[in-house]
Amino acid sequence: MRTAPVIALIAALTAGVLHPAPESAAVPQASRLKITQGGTAGNPKVYDGNGQSVAGITIDADYVVVQNYTLIKPKAPGIDLEGNNVTVQNNTVTDPQGGDGDGIRFFGNDLKILNNTISGTRNTGGRHADCLQTFADDTPPSQRVLIEGNRCEKIDNMCLMAEGPNDGEGDGKGHSNYFTLRNNYCETLDASQALMIEDIQHLVVEGNTFAASPDKAIGLAIKSTDATIGENTVSAGIECYVGIDKSSKPGYQGPEPTCAP
Repeated sequence: MRTAPVIALIAALTAGVLHPAPESAAVPQASRLKITQGGTAGNPKVYDGNGQSVAGITIDADYVVVQNYTLIKPKAPGIDLEGNNVTVQNNTVTDPQGGDGDGIRFFGNDLKILNNTISGTRNTGGRHADCLQTFADDTPPSQRVLIEGNRCEKIDNMCLMAEGPNDGEGDGKGHSNYFTLRNNYCETLDASQALMIEDIQHLVVEGNTFAASPDKAIGLAIKSTDATIGENTVSAGIECYVGIDKSSKPGYQGPEPTCAP
């Protein structure tokens, strides 16, 4: 014999009053993370995503650490960094959209870009989609930058495009210098160079892997003086390891350049 509550439940289902919940509900698109509050030299402010997905990251602060975020098809640049004493580490940027299609752009002093994975930057629509980029026209020059342990995978343009303020397109204010690129993986698919360096002094490149087959691994131009090129792994498909122009030869240390930048 059915009890009254059971009879009522059957009647409600029959009348279409009760409906089973959908297996999954649509999740709203995460917004872009905008970081404007920093810490101090002794106590930097840490933003830890713990794997959280966001639609991009904009950093405009000093003394911050930004880590463990996932960015899938973010508006380019996926991570846009302007500040001093900033660390960006252990983030994943996949298939950045719009703009120039860059994965990470950085501007400022005492920066660390560590152990990030950037993939799928595309040159479609006239873009120049780099893994990493910096310049100095309406943005500050960059000094003391460590780029280490990152993976640039399936990058249409360059793994790093770095332009100082005196490259002919910058604002001529200050200098960009003391960049270290160490133990990164670099897969350049369409560009002529994996690294294109213009007006950046005191560059160190060591322990990196240059994959795929661009024309050259490293291009040094427009007074990119005092560069040191250490031991790197270079794909057999890359014909020229280091290309350099006359203005960048002072202070150069490394393998004999065999082509123009």
